[in-house]
Amino acid sequence: MQVTELPAEGLKRAFTVVVPAASLAEKREKRLKELGADMRLPGFRPGKVPVAVVKQRYGTAVAGEVLEQSVDDATRQVIADRGLRPAMQPKIELVNYSEGADLEYKIDLELLPEIPMPDFAGIALDRQKATPGDAEIDAFLATMATRLATLEDVAEPRPAAKGEMLVCDFEGRLKQEDGSLGEPFPGGTATDTPIEVAGDGFIPGFTEQLEGMTPGEQKDINVSFPAQYGSAALAGKDAVFAINAKALKTKVLPAMDDEFAKRLGLDDIATLRAKVAENLQAEYDAMARMKVKRALLDALAERATFEVPAGMVEGEFAQIWQRVEADLKEGKLDADDQGKDEDTLKTEYRAIAERRIRLGLLLSEIGRTNNIQVTNDELGAAMRQEAARYQGQEKQVLEYFRKNPQAVDNLRAPIFEEKVVDFVLELAQVTEIPTAPTDLSAEPA
Repeated sequence: MQVTELPAEGLKRAFTVVVPAASLAEKREKRLKELGADMRLPGFRPGKVPVAVVKQRYGTAVAGEVLEQSVDDATRQVIADRGLRPAMQPKIELVNYSEGADLEYKIDLELLPEIPMPDFAGIALDRQKATPGDAEIDAFLATMATRLATLEDVAEPRPAAKGEMLVCDFEGRLKQEDGSLGEPFPGGTATDTPIEVAGDGFIPGFTEQLEGMTPGEQKDINVSFPAQYGSAALAGKDAVFAINAKALKTKVLPAMDDEFAKRLGLDDIATLRAKVAENLQAEYDAMARMKVKRALLDALAERATFEVPAGMVEGEFAQIWQRVEADLKEGKLDADDQGKDEDTLKTEYRAIAERRIRLGLLLSEIGRTNNIQVTNDELGAAMRQEAARYQGQEKQVLEYFRKNPQAVDNLRAPIFEEKVVDFVLELAQVTEIPTAPTDLSAEPA
């Protein structure tokens, strides 16, 4: 085999490879003999079919098989002999191949860059620490109580107040350009529907206009569907809903006592409060973890100045841009992107793609050089956790993972990333900052 390295360009490498015709012929003959040993044909003893007959039947297929195998073997050898670390699958271009001639082809590939390790000890980060107090526990229990509230009819007719439940029939129609109303639209009609006055879950401005209505009263309310509404036929449109108020109900909250705790499967209210505190602490810790991880990745991105393979960036950008184009067609573009022209969006998202690739390569190199690995036990736990999301189909999900290594890799990647983040956080200067729970979710100024 003859290998010629072409001039390098950044991380790109190219080689021409010539595999002698004699080597190809030898491999073809060997493969034809293997097939002949197993072939059964009338008039020939088992395993005694002449090579010429085998070649007549399978010559073309064998030639293709030998070509593919020879290219694969030679390419692996070229990479291994030179200690190269390809960033992506090499591109192969046949230059010359014909019966009885040498095989000549070209390899184009991009290499992973040399990635210097940042000074982890020089990274200073703040980790917020919030602890739930009585106010946070009481607020959480109040939300739970609301979900377990019972509804009682209001005997004497009176105007509905905020937070009460008004049972209504309603029918929605879109406003036409001439000011008239169209036909009722799908999903815009309902009967005997309890609606929380000034509550969430409806079009903005809908439930607020129910305040003050009395059972037996009818009125029209005007609303505008949000520009980002899920239905393109309704998004951004003005509509009128005819409301028929039929009954008024009030929420009766359960008392915060031992009986309430027992309804939730716990012994007493003290145990319930302790459980709520535990859950809130886990939630706060997860939020703090997310923020310190984001800060760490920003710090690593600032220190990652190495060249990245253009092919990897373009591949990542193509995936991102495909989603952006879909959002553009569906009118679901992020608020920050609205009003920007396509060239601006492409420039910004290509920068995002490059940052993702650079960070991904750095995290991967940190894990590789420090022998950070995902264990089988960790993968097994992740598979069981994923399977638990599909009640009644757990066995099928686990079987799917057993048959699809790529799906397992999709579980491995986030576990690996979290372990690398933990590793770097152990080496960085992390200062714990006491934080009020109300400030924990605030974005940095």
